[in-house]
Amino acid sequence: MKHLIAPSILSADFANLQHDVQMINSSQADWFHIDIMDGVFVPNISFGFPVLTAIAKYAKKPLDVHLMIVDPDRYLEQFKKAGADIITVHYEACTHLHRTVHAIKDLGCKAGIALNPHTPVNVLENVIEDIDLVLIMSVNPGFGGQKFIEQTYQKVRQVRQLATQKNANLLIQVDGGVSGQNALPLLKAGADVLVAGNFVFASANPIQAIAKLKSISPAVIQV
Repeated sequence: MKHLIAPSILSADFANLQHDVQMINSSQADWFHIDIMDGVFVPNISFGFPVLTAIAKYAKKPLDVHLMIVDPDRYLEQFKKAGADIITVHYEACTHLHRTVHAIKDLGCKAGIALNPHTPVNVLENVIEDIDLVLIMSVNPGFGGQKFIEQTYQKVRQVRQLATQKNANLLIQVDGGVSGQNALPLLKAGADVLVAGNFVFASANPIQAIAKLKSISPAVIQV
């Protein structure tokens, strides 16, 4: 399967959000990545249901909703109604993770689990067969534009090994500091979905930046 690109709306121009949504629609991007932050689980606040609903009105591609919030179970149905196609919750925020995952799937959404940089991969062993996606945070969550954490490559390889044993259809997503420089080694390590924020939206030509990420092939040998 060709890898997927999910531009992060957190880095978009909020004053011209419809323009950026339409840009993603016309690009080679596969998903919209939407970070929901509550100012409690992470030290930042992004946006909630009204903005998500507005994005869904114009988006022509799946909405990949990443919940960086405490007690996500309270809001799962509302996120589905607001337009979410994929809902990812943090391992660190869920007391009853198995129940949360199945609540997401019962809504008809794909279910993902996100891991913070300090969280080991082995916490997934008893739930990996039930999920569709693992999101590896390659920066500490809360803000865009942070420096990529090099240990991410090893974590991606570890998740890929676990998925090979227990869930061959699992998608591995990487979020934070993804660029044209680290995209290839991430794909070679086993990543399937690249979330890109600043690399896309700070570019002089976001559509070309997305195309660059999409065109990278793990079969290419780095020189």
